[in-house]
Amino acid sequence: MSSDPAKVPVSGPKDGDFRLSNANLHRLPGQIRRPAYDRSRVTPGIVHLGIGAFHRAHQAVVIDDLLAGGATDWGIVGASLRSPEAHDALAPQDGLYTLAVRSGAGTDHRIVGSVLATEVAKEKPGQLVARLANPATRIVSLTVTEKGYCHTPQTGDLDERHPDIVHDLRNPGTPRSAVGFLVAALARRRIAGAAPFTVLSCDNLSANGHTVGRIVTQFAALRSRNLAKWIEAEVAFPSTMVDRIVPETTEADRAAVSSALSMIDAWPVVTEPFTQWIVEDRFPAGRPDFAAAGVQLVSDVTPFEHMKLRLLNASHSALAYLGYLAGFETIAAAMTDQRFAAFALQVMQDAAPTLAMPEGTDLAAYSASLLQRFSNPALHHRTWQIAMDGSQKLPQRLLASMQDRLRLGLPIDTHALAVAGWMRYVTGTDEQGRAIDVRDPLAAKLKAIAESTGPVAERLAPALLEVEPIFGALGADPRLRSAVTGALTKLYALGARQAVQTFQAA
Repeated sequence: MSSDPAKVPVSGPKDGDFRLSNANLHRLPGQIRRPAYDRSRVTPGIVHLGIGAFHRAHQAVVIDDLLAGGATDWGIVGASLRSPEAHDALAPQDGLYTLAVRSGAGTDHRIVGSVLATEVAKEKPGQLVARLANPATRIVSLTVTEKGYCHTPQTGDLDERHPDIVHDLRNPGTPRSAVGFLVAALARRRIAGAAPFTVLSCDNLSANGHTVGRIVTQFAALRSRNLAKWIEAEVAFPSTMVDRIVPETTEADRAAVSSALSMIDAWPVVTEPFTQWIVEDRFPAGRPDFAAAGVQLVSDVTPFEHMKLRLLNASHSALAYLGYLAGFETIAAAMTDQRFAAFALQVMQDAAPTLAMPEGTDLAAYSASLLQRFSNPALHHRTWQIAMDGSQKLPQRLLASMQDRLRLGLPIDTHALAVAGWMRYVTGTDEQGRAIDVRDPLAAKLKAIAESTGPVAERLAPALLEVEPIFGALGADPRLRSAVTGALTKLYALGARQAVQTFQAA
């Protein structure tokens, strides 16, 4: 089977049939929504780094709505830092793709037209730097995942030893990392006397705006102290919180969407009906009228970000690791087991006391909505997909709540079992002795630790807790070490299903 999404075979339309494109929009069935504006009149004002499904299910949809309202100078140019897959799929489609919103009631299909062009950074890095340096680019947004920031998650600082950072310092004109591209373009704009763009992170990491601002400034300082001072004084890095579940698009999804369209779409996006985007309103270079498309503009996104990370993302990760070990392929499948549904709710309830929310925020209602969303039978969000890059996600999703609960003198047993699930998962062997395809920047290191300790909780847990980039000083806390070791012991002895059941019984 070809790995090129532009060539993935799909059922429904046959080879030689029509492909989604500007020229073929009129051939779509009448019930399929399409861009309600003249795309030829739209000019780009946003460059997005990381043109994956997550971006195309939220920000690109918001911009599509605003373009329909007349905001013709806010089109998007999407850039992939490494993989050509998105470009190879979207370029023949003129950037068009289908948003398939699935629920128990069925699927709503919509063609999104806000992505005007795509680039592959590694193929023509100089071209992307020039695009970013163009004064017409007023916002540069990012969904490059936690690992794309080349930082240490526990501290939030730039990892100066990261291979991409080392390369970008030596080759400032042809960067590889998102940080390298941002600084290269900002340096060029500073020299030209042009105003800087706003950097808008939409990734699920703690204080994403502050984090990317710190990383960019730290990287710039390694190039020029004056450049770093200019960035610190002139560039805005608003924080954001995005809440929408976006599973990995499968070949079956492509086939179903192409059948509904009666033409081929090689790169559709599948998502849920719920969507929420909260953004700090700091855009010196200007912005679209986000509020007109339902975006909530605030002065401080921190409480909402913590709410999502510690309720949605934490319970999602808990279900992913323990659910995978228990044999559940998707989150919805895990939620059919009341033991796992109850455990997910307990993760949320235990995190709630660590949150300081604005008056009127109903955490119980939010948690109930999360359980309903997780149970969406039409959304096939794979546990394996959510389990990726756990070393980058644990600090924000689980460890932050554990640290705060310890500070408050509260037990951490619920989160300890979730962390133990991660530990069992990253050994690379499941409960039936089958290999797990662990995708993580620290996968090799974690596997080496597991091989040196063997499947013995009393050795494995302390060894993993000493991985400083993940656990930092928290890993040395005897209360955490005891709770996690005990949870891992139970997990090895009973298996994931029984461990979750006995946890509930307790």
